[in-house]
Amino acid sequence: MITQILRSRSLIHAANKLAPLSSARCLSTFDKHRSVFEALGLDKTNNKGVFDGDWKGSGPVVPSYNPVNNEVIAEVITGTTGDLNVAFEKVAEAQKIWRELPVPKRGHVLLTMRNALVENLQPLGKLVALEMGKILPEGIGEVQEYIDILEYALGLSRMLQGSVIPSERPGHAMLETWNPLGTVGIISAFNFPVAVYGWNCAIALVTGNGTVWKPAPTTSLVSIAVTRIIAKALKEHDLPPSLCALVTGGSDVGSAMAADKRAHVLSFTGSTNVGREVGKVVQGRFGRSILELGGNNALIVTDDCDLDLATRAILFAAVGTAGQRCTTTRRLIVQESVYDTLIERLKKAYQQVKVGDPLDQGVLCGPLHTKEAVEIYKTALHRVKQEGGEIIIGGKVIEDGPLKHGNFVEPTMTRVRPDMEVVQNESFVPILHTMTYKTLDEAIAINNNVAQGLSSSIFTSNPSTIFKWIGPSGSDCGIINVNIPTNGAEIGGAFGGEKETGGGRESGSDSWKQYCRRGTCTINYSGTLPLAQGINFG
Repeated sequence: MITQILRSRSLIHAANKLAPLSSARCLSTFDKHRSVFEALGLDKTNNKGVFDGDWKGSGPVVPSYNPVNNEVIAEVITGTTGDLNVAFEKVAEAQKIWRELPVPKRGHVLLTMRNALVENLQPLGKLVALEMGKILPEGIGEVQEYIDILEYALGLSRMLQGSVIPSERPGHAMLETWNPLGTVGIISAFNFPVAVYGWNCAIALVTGNGTVWKPAPTTSLVSIAVTRIIAKALKEHDLPPSLCALVTGGSDVGSAMAADKRAHVLSFTGSTNVGREVGKVVQGRFGRSILELGGNNALIVTDDCDLDLATRAILFAAVGTAGQRCTTTRRLIVQESVYDTLIERLKKAYQQVKVGDPLDQGVLCGPLHTKEAVEIYKTALHRVKQEGGEIIIGGKVIEDGPLKHGNFVEPTMTRVRPDMEVVQNESFVPILHTMTYKTLDEAIAINNNVAQGLSSSIFTSNPSTIFKWIGPSGSDCGIINVNIPTNGAEIGGAFGGEKETGGGRESGSDSWKQYCRRGTCTINYSGTLPLAQGINFG
């Protein structure tokens, strides 16, 4: 079953292969941005997509596409399950050296990685924009997020600690130990091809683990570039670069990683449907999974909030990254007395959004990542009309003009009822479903009445509303915001959600504990043998 579902990721690649390509068009994207590829050590046709200390690849040759025009950027020689098997072996050997390194010394290595990413910030951010399709400031911002989490992990290297626990027995000491589990398998999604890997890699490394990375098939160039940078940093410290392995490939590689006992932790970012199957497989072998799945996030607007502030936040939250963030606002829940006023402001704001090439100045909304996503957009809007909703603004695929060869759509707002089926399911496109409420309890109920529980937000100036929202009768999501949008997150806080979002937590707070083996250690230094609970076994 998991193989069949993971295969859906390969359909993304298959959908793009339908685009007619000429050799002239193939050359244009690579040649136009040749300096970017050369700076990151990438070629047009010979990019090996497996790294286990050496660069290799024995799988199919897969093109990487530019979603702006569906031209081939470059080709990647992908990996196989055999390559994955070798990578696990190499990582395990490297981790034996790494785990014995004092934690502050690991921090020094992470600092070198951080500095290497800073040096490559601009070309790597531009590559994200080229291959994924997000606008350049967001591409650079994503690389900055990896830099930030490495700085955070550097701080952790001086702060990782357990607890000293009072013992009930005289002459005894009790404490906690946190040791590395071994190897962390990371399956990342296309929409954040750098940052999500960065969260997992940085925290896995500082806690003494090695990593094997299986990226999305459609962002293989970014993953190769990142791995080159990290490997170079490891070599500078005379450490085996196989500690951070890479195996690109299709659903067979992802399925094999999920099933492999050598992936002591399996971090998966993607859809709820695939994540459900991944969770079953990992649990079936008694592994540990970190699942970051679907969102379907809601933003509530009260009648006492700053509407100007709310308007700006909603625009970014709904349109940023062309609606392809897991934290994108999908549902807008507005107090009925301010609904018309807010919608008019949003319509004016939407009309000013420039859709286009993500590398062009002034563009706020780039393309969808694939042609398959365009079909999802069309299907979702058809269902809105079919179920009795209406389109307020947008609603069209851009099929003429200079953008006609790409995956461009108009950012869209609809008017719907909260109980409609189309509202209950997340579509990973820039569609914002708007609806009204009368009371705060009703608004919170609408927020909570979906299967997903990632991010949520409320805009209000009322302290009572704020504390109810963050309390036991408030939002049931993992991220609960006030007067900021649903999207975006600081690396210092744990990132993840409840219900069908999977329950996993990545990045900050005490998320590092998920990558460790926890031990409760009791030491008897008394010279006698008193038993717990006062038992006398004389």
